[in-house]
Amino acid sequence: MNELLKFLNVAIRSRLDFELGKVDSLQKPQMNLHLNKEDALGKFIFEHQIQNQNLLLLVLALTPHVDPGFFNRIIQDYFPKGGEFPEFGGVKSKNHRGIIPTGETALYVLAGNDPNTRRQYFPIFQESELFKKGILYLEEVGRTDPEWSGALLMDSEYAELFTTGTVNKPKLGINFPAELIKTELEWEDLVLNSKTLDQIHEIEEWLKHEQQLMNDWGMGKRLKPGFRVMFFGPPGTGKTLTASLLGKYTKKDVYRIDLSMVTSKYIGETEKNISSLFDKAANKNWILFFDEADAVFGKRTNVRDAHDKYANQEVSYLLQRIENHPGLVILASNFKSNIDSAFTRRFQSIIEFPYPGSAERLSLWQKNIPLKAKLGKGIKLDLISKKYELTGANIVNVIQFACLKTLSKKKEIIEEEDLLLGIKKELLKEGKISN
Repeated sequence: MNELLKFLNVAIRSRLDFELGKVDSLQKPQMNLHLNKEDALGKFIFEHQIQNQNLLLLVLALTPHVDPGFFNRIIQDYFPKGGEFPEFGGVKSKNHRGIIPTGETALYVLAGNDPNTRRQYFPIFQESELFKKGILYLEEVGRTDPEWSGALLMDSEYAELFTTGTVNKPKLGINFPAELIKTELEWEDLVLNSKTLDQIHEIEEWLKHEQQLMNDWGMGKRLKPGFRVMFFGPPGTGKTLTASLLGKYTKKDVYRIDLSMVTSKYIGETEKNISSLFDKAANKNWILFFDEADAVFGKRTNVRDAHDKYANQEVSYLLQRIENHPGLVILASNFKSNIDSAFTRRFQSIIEFPYPGSAERLSLWQKNIPLKAKLGKGIKLDLISKKYELTGANIVNVIQFACLKTLSKKKEIIEEEDLLLGIKKELLKEGKISN
C-alpha cells in the first residue's frame, strides 16, 4: 500500500503545484509500481489490469481506510494558515475526522480547474469498470448539490478485502435484509419427481455456462441479463433446499431475502431498501432467494387510496430491479395462483414442487432415518409411505420426534407407537386430521 500512497501523493502534489503556479508542467507519477501480487490489493490490480485513471480512482477511495489524515496533511502543507479550498472537493463524515474524497476531488487531480478538461472526465464515473462492477460509487447528493460533490466511496466488502485480505459475509440486519443459507446435504438427498429435477438441472446448466453463452457466443446482445425462476408448491417440499444446493454445487452464495424487512410503511423507504439490496448484490455472483414471495408479488390491488398506489409502485420497482439483476433470482410461493400473471410472464422458468408421491415418500423415509437407529419389527415403511401423505419436512420432523423418544428410553430401536404418534402430530399441525 505504501507504493500506492506514494503514487497518489505525487499525483496530488503535482496537480497542486501546477494549478497554484509553482511549476510550469505536471509531473506524472511513477506507473511502474512494484506491488506484491500475493497481497489481495496487488493481486486485484494485477489481474484486472487497473492503471492510469482507474488506479487513481481506486487509491483515492481506499486511502481514508488506511491513512485517515493523508489528504489533510497535503492540504495543510499548501495552506498552513487554513482557509477554504473548494476546488479540491472532499467532505467530512459524522465519525471520520479526515477528508473523504469526492467526485470533485478526482476531477481536480485528473483535470485541475480547466472546465473543458474536467468535462472530458465526467463520463469516467459511468464508464470505468470500477463503477460498472460496483467496486466504487459516488454517494447520492441532495437536489442543491453539484452532481460530482458526492463522496467517492468503495464497496465495504472490497475495502475489507484490500485492508485485511479477507471478506466476512454480510449478516442479516436493518441495512442488509438477507440471510446466507447453506446446506450439508447433497443432490442425492433431494427427493423430487423426475420432471421437477430436470427443470432444476436446467438452472444448474445456466449457472455453469451463462458467461460463455452471453459473452463468448454473443447472446448478451439478444438476451436480458440474469435468470428468473419461480418455485411454487406447499411448504416442506424442497424449495429452500433446492436453492441451497444450486449454490453449493455452483460455488455461489445463496441469500434468502426477508421481504418483511424490505417493505416499509413510509413512502419511498421500500424503494430505497430494494435499491440498497440490489446494489450490494450486483456483480457479487450471488443467488437471491425470495421466500414466501406472494406477500409482495400477489395480485395487485385496485387503487383505492394513496397507500394502494404506492404499494403497486413498490412492487413494480422491485420487479424492475429483479428483471435487470445479472444473476439468478428465485421467487418461492406456496401457490402459483397467488402470483399476479403479469409477474409470472417475466420468468424464464416456473417449476412446481408438488406433494411427494408414495415412491418419493418411501425414499424420504429411507434417506432420513439415522444409520444407528433400528426400526421395530412392526414398522413397514412402504405401507406408511402409501398411507400418510407427508412432505419431506413432515417426515424429517416425525423422524426427529421418534428418535428423541427412543433415546429418552435409552434404546436404539424405534417403536411403531412413537413413529405413529409423530405422524399424528404432523397431520394435526397441517390440519389434515382433527384432534
